[in-house]
Amino acid sequence: MRDLIRALWDEPGAPGPPPVGWRDRALVAVLLPVAVLEGLLRPDVPWRTLSLLVGAGLVPTLLLRRARPLLTVVIAFGTLFLTQVWALVMGGRPPALNTMIFVLLLPYSLFRWGSKRQALTGLPVMLVPAALSVPLTSTGPGDAVAGFAILFASMALGEAVRYRAYARVRQLDQVRLIEREQLARDLHDTVAHHVSAIVIRAQAGLAVSATDPAAAGKALRVIETEASRTLAEMRSMVRLLRRSGERADLSPAPLVGDLGALPQVAAGPALDVEITGDVGSLAPALSTAVYRLVQESVTNARRHARHASRIAVSVAADERSVHVRVSDDGDTVHPRSGAGPGYGLLGMAERADLLGGSLSAGPNPGRGWTVTAVLPRSGSAS
Repeated sequence: MRDLIRALWDEPGAPGPPPVGWRDRALVAVLLPVAVLEGLLRPDVPWRTLSLLVGAGLVPTLLLRRARPLLTVVIAFGTLFLTQVWALVMGGRPPALNTMIFVLLLPYSLFRWGSKRQALTGLPVMLVPAALSVPLTSTGPGDAVAGFAILFASMALGEAVRYRAYARVRQLDQVRLIEREQLARDLHDTVAHHVSAIVIRAQAGLAVSATDPAAAGKALRVIETEASRTLAEMRSMVRLLRRSGERADLSPAPLVGDLGALPQVAAGPALDVEITGDVGSLAPALSTAVYRLVQESVTNARRHARHASRIAVSVAADERSVHVRVSDDGDTVHPRSGAGPGYGLLGMAERADLLGGSLSAGPNPGRGWTVTAVLPRSGSAS
């Protein structure tokens, strides 16, 4: 129990609270004149001047509710507490405006953006003025319960949105981790291939070294080339490898030349693959990455492209880079476009970025959806 309390107490705030946006400024721009008009025109405002100063003065705290949630709660609810003390000393109702209902955004912001320590610290700061307002305003039991229910609902909503944001961040991190592990396994297969070639050449060189020194020298040159490639791949693999409980896939890593063997689906759109340029000399890690990008793009098109009749795959290699394009002729609006980027697309973008390239995806001007990627031939994972 003590560990649970300590974990809650040490839970950090939400990462990277967004800066003040146009919505916050628009809200302040609307509430400020409304508060002033209410303070000037409403006939039953208690302590009119003080109510106007408090109501209008607290509106700008909305601009800090994300970056400084605890500070805004202390300012707003502390001010409300002082006005209640004023009412106790002077008699009558505490100064207030109906516009000040906006303070319910502050508990939400505290539990959404603040650390758990800040939230637990701010909780009594909010509850004391709320409890004190019940007898001062002669609030009935039903209204008091409803008021506290709204206050706690604001906190609960902030906590729920915070949890959902954390869950999505964890999912995105998991996608990135899986993609890095997959790329590392592909690099492992490549390194294993080079090492096997080195061993075979070394054995051959030893066998002929006594009778054919020229052949032994040729074997040494091949070993040097393979060793250089292996060293480069090992450096990439070390940068990418992460802990994983899964056993490495021992099947050979697919390359660009294997794209022609992608299966056709009888009930799905036809698959056309076009490969141009010198793809045979691509580094194995890059060649496998191109295959994976095309494979994932084709899978997404078959799964999401409604009414598509054709999927066109184009891989073009030049001296500096490899250009990949996968396009379908399905409906113009892609099903995923309204729900944010899918995790498969995120994984592809992560793989392209690891290899020093870029990837983009979006709807075509007419019909269909296109994924494009550019990967440098000399790119290295970072």
